[in-house]
Amino acid sequence: MVENKHKAGFVNIVGNPNVGKSTLMNQLVGERISIATFKAQTTRHRIMGIVNTPEMQIVFSDTPGVLKPNYKLQESMLAFSESALQDADVLLYVTDVVENPEKNMDFLEKVQQMTIPVLLLINKIDSLTPDSSPSREGSSQSKLTAIVEKWHTLLPNAEILPISAKNKFGVDLLLKRIQELLPESPAFFDKDQLTDKPARFFVSEIIREKILLYYDKEIPYAVEVRVERFKEDDKHIHINAVIYVERDSQKGIIIGHQGVALKKVSTEARKSLEKFFGKPIYLEIFVKVDKDWRSSQRELDAFGYNPE
Repeated sequence: MVENKHKAGFVNIVGNPNVGKSTLMNQLVGERISIATFKAQTTRHRIMGIVNTPEMQIVFSDTPGVLKPNYKLQESMLAFSESALQDADVLLYVTDVVENPEKNMDFLEKVQQMTIPVLLLINKIDSLTPDSSPSREGSSQSKLTAIVEKWHTLLPNAEILPISAKNKFGVDLLLKRIQELLPESPAFFDKDQLTDKPARFFVSEIIREKILLYYDKEIPYAVEVRVERFKEDDKHIHINAVIYVERDSQKGIIIGHQGVALKKVSTEARKSLEKFFGKPIYLEIFVKVDKDWRSSQRELDAFGYNPE
């Protein structure tokens, strides 16, 4: 009787901002590991989500959207994305049906040179709608065909799969293909491990997600969250967190008139945290000013923005 050998590998997800990488990651892992909003630059770190079966371990890695950095925080975000090209066994390059294929060609040229399997995922195909014209050129299928042909010229060695991460269309087929491409290897992590990140990381990410959802303009991008206290007992979790902003005016906006805005963030974050951890949460959130934290390497290191 021939035994099936164990497979394991790193499957890294890269692409430009707002193409659906985090939504795809959560669908593949089956858990809400990455925050996903309609705003670009939602993901700032490289986040691992681990899928385990008796015969296999897939270590997925979500990364920030590729961009041309304007300050040190964005330099660190780009470094996370570029590091994902170095240690992947399979690379998932995510685009969508409206993105210009030639956006960020510097990064794409690095993908072109890769010798590992690359799966090019055209996301959001559910948003393709036919034109009013009765001609074949106006059909959704012909639009998708044109997108596929364009990408095939840019990444001729990649396998191209149309998907809708939001609706989970094509995700099961993608997962099956990944399993086929994985190398034979023992597991890299314990089989009961879901991610490489500690609990405090997910607390700060969930709070930051609420800020992304409830504040406009530059506020979400000027914010970082640090968990200063995480104390868990059998029945409850007590959390103290600090929202850092760059200016006093931003602090005022975060808190809102008579504290209403901050109370809303705290309430919604607590609900999500209770769902995530499965326990009642006592959450206190404070707001502090840390001028130019996005441009200070020392501060970025303290917040965990170090791809090495």
